[in-house]
Amino acid sequence: MAPDTLEGRIVQDADRLDAIGAIGIARAFAYGGSRGRAMHIPSEKAKEDMTEEEYFANQGTSVNHFHEKLLKLRDLMNTPTARRIADARHEYMVGYLEEFMAEWEGERRIC
Repeated sequence: MAPDTLEGRIVQDADRLDAIGAIGIARAFAYGGSRGRAMHIPSEKAKEDMTEEEYFANQGTSVNHFHEKLLKLRDLMNTPTARRIADARHEYMVGYLEEFMAEWEGERRIC
């Protein structure tokens, strides 16, 4: 739910923007690592439509966290400026995840 004031919406956007993009990627893996979570387990699928209680109890992988939350944040921005910034950061995360998965599957080789 969006805050009632413009200032509140801006602060909410700033918080969400902090969670995505290059720094958001680093934060996601640092947090997951600090909690002993796996980076990725191919057989473990992301959980969709979790309740708030399920979300906070979730011990899933860092990669799944992108699908469960981070990739959804772009569409939750309140202001036009935040939406523009979020678009770029979202695309960066999508590209990162594509590269991560390709390397995980051994599809990237250095010759």
